[in-house]
Amino acid sequence: MQGTVDGFSYGLVTPVAAYVMACLGGALGLRCTARSLMDERGWKAGWLALGATAIGSGIWTMHFIAMMGFTVKETPLNYDSSLTFASLGVAIVMVGVGIFIVGYRGVTPMALVTGGTITGLGIATMHYLGMAGMRLRGQLQYDTFTVALSVVIAVVAATAALWAAVSIRGFLASLGASLLMGIAASGMHYTGMAGLSVHLHGATSAPGGEPPAMFLAPMLIGPIVFLFIAGVVVMFDPLLVMGRPDWRSPPGADVPRPALRPMRRR
Repeated sequence: MQGTVDGFSYGLVTPVAAYVMACLGGALGLRCTARSLMDERGWKAGWLALGATAIGSGIWTMHFIAMMGFTVKETPLNYDSSLTFASLGVAIVMVGVGIFIVGYRGVTPMALVTGGTITGLGIATMHYLGMAGMRLRGQLQYDTFTVALSVVIAVVAATAALWAAVSIRGFLASLGASLLMGIAASGMHYTGMAGLSVHLHGATSAPGGEPPAMFLAPMLIGPIVFLFIAGVVVMFDPLLVMGRPDWRSPPGADVPRPALRPMRRR
């Protein structure tokens, strides 16, 4: 028997909130990536790691905020904590690999394609591993074409976002790149969910127990707090605030001085 799937049980609240969190994580992560390009010394790896963690946390938070609105009418839903947090780790690690490739190799076609592909696959892997952690009286079934399309969306949008982050300077460019990253995560999520069906096991009844939001909400607190802290770090970094890589010269460098005008005799 097929279950009655509803991915929008709270209306537009969960998809809008999910997209905002994906954009927030993308904005912080891509700004950190851009910041790393201004620093060839010891802090470069730190900025890239912070950016990867921000993007991974943002898309993971996006996924499970969206899943708060997912219900199957005939059966209660629950989640395996180990697989749920494992999906967070996979997202951070795979996005980190893509970010580090672009951060150290620069804007070369090979680096962008490789980094964007790995980042997009990280988003897709996080999604389907998180779905594997769902517990219900039934089996999840996916349409092969829709799954493939969701992965393509994630890879293409992630590659475009990485290109914008390392190629274009300025606040508006970063904003546009973060919107692309939000599309990569949210578009991949809802495309994948469109190809999902649930085959129920045995007799069914009205679901009991707590709604998924009651179980998922406490798990989201940590990543959301981290994104807030990362936002504070980015906001108070002088290079990102001023938007110029040359806001100060390195020690020992000659600082050009304005030419002095000759004094006129009266």
